[in-house]
Amino acid sequence: MNDVNLVEIARRFERKQATGAVALATESAPLADGWMAFGGVGAYVNKSCGYGYDREVTGAELDALVDFFSSRGVEPKAELSPFTPPALLRGLADRGFVLREFETVLYRPLRAGAGRVSQGQGAPAGLRIERVDPSDEAAVRRFVEVANSGFVPEGEAMPEVFFELGLKGARAPNTDSFVAWLEGVAVGAGGCESSEGLTSLFGTSVLPAYRRRGIQQALISARLERGLERGSDLAAIMSAPGIPTERNAMRMGFQMAYSRAVLVKPGAGLVPSP
Repeated sequence: MNDVNLVEIARRFERKQATGAVALATESAPLADGWMAFGGVGAYVNKSCGYGYDREVTGAELDALVDFFSSRGVEPKAELSPFTPPALLRGLADRGFVLREFETVLYRPLRAGAGRVSQGQGAPAGLRIERVDPSDEAAVRRFVEVANSGFVPEGEAMPEVFFELGLKGARAPNTDSFVAWLEGVAVGAGGCESSEGLTSLFGTSVLPAYRRRGIQQALISARLERGLERGSDLAAIMSAPGIPTERNAMRMGFQMAYSRAVLVKPGAGLVPSP
């Protein structure tokens, strides 16, 4: 994999992040060669990304970024790869943006004819991975409930905005949703979106009682197979650093591409977005 161009991977993945957010958003606007998206207060699609690759981002555009989010009552957010031009970082810093967190992007080449993707190690006997029929309303709602369960504190109700975004995403034409079944129980779920040769894996959760049993790796394998079927040459997954998702992806042949930075501009009365 020495011939892998990490800048090109970043360009493709960040464009996917931007267009994916726009597809789920209720409001969006272009920002230089990228996008800004807003899906309501508390929505995880409230972000700007995908810019700074093909042309300079002007000061006026950065001012528009601040206004786009603050006028809607949420913190302005910029998600950036390490290949971001220094002038863009200075422009954001001058406007009061600060680092909130890092995210890890991992990649794995996909090659047609390379044979079946490994299912990982130690999946429990009887585990079944099923692709959800997007026209089956009950199946889609079950998928969203399970897939989002790991992103909500245990015992708390899922925010309505999470549920609505999940339903919209699961019905999107380039998206595939998978549920892991064991002994009649939906124990895990995860989705993927495939377009322009890139399959992006997202939204994976396994119920607490079933973790550490190879279920997440089996869900990764099913989505890699689907990426091959859809003609992708690259798979990518984003994770918080050091969590099981990152470790499981690396066990399944993924390598680290880069760390992306999430910058926000806090302000009185502005609500942070997930």
